[in-house]
Amino acid sequence: MPHVEPGMSVGLFGGSFNPPHQGHELVAEIALRRLGLDQLWWMVTPGNPLKNHDDLASLDERVALSRRMAPGPRVKVTAFEAAYKLHYTAQTLAFVKARNPGINFVWIMGADNLRHFHKWQNWRGIARTFPIAVIDRPGSTLAYLSSKMAKTFSHARIDEDDAAILPFLRAPAWTFIHGPRSSLSSSAIRNERATNKTAAS
Repeated sequence: MPHVEPGMSVGLFGGSFNPPHQGHELVAEIALRRLGLDQLWWMVTPGNPLKNHDDLASLDERVALSRRMAPGPRVKVTAFEAAYKLHYTAQTLAFVKARNPGINFVWIMGADNLRHFHKWQNWRGIARTFPIAVIDRPGSTLAYLSSKMAKTFSHARIDEDDAAILPFLRAPAWTFIHGPRSSLSSSAIRNERATNKTAAS
């Protein structure tokens, strides 16, 4: 787990990053800038329980690729969830909170995940552990209005113009941040690679 000092504001950006791409880099850059973060932990997970793992690259490979992609020294690429055998986001956030008193954490997610967030294990618990910043992604701009999470926690949403105070708020608190969007996705990249491999064989 990366080193932090009391009083820091830290974004938690988790995913399988299979593979990492410029869309992930853009989310990290927007979060750092709009939330005024001291650090962003780019957390490479062992695997997503809601996804098929047949085409999952090794953890070491995904960490190495993520380190090449990470935009600047404030982004700390880590895979501590594997070391501590943490399989669900709710577990991870509870673990991070217990180990790091005095740190202002924010959970960072792309808007494409917001649509299915209510299917995550203990999703309400996640929303009540740390504030959440949802970063816009292509095709998901309206998810902040229509998703079950958005409706359930509508009372806890703050305006994106106030995003810089989000790390200092008590959960539940969340905002939706609009900005530049990348059309890249990990699944599309994997599909293209598989198609090219088939065509070459």
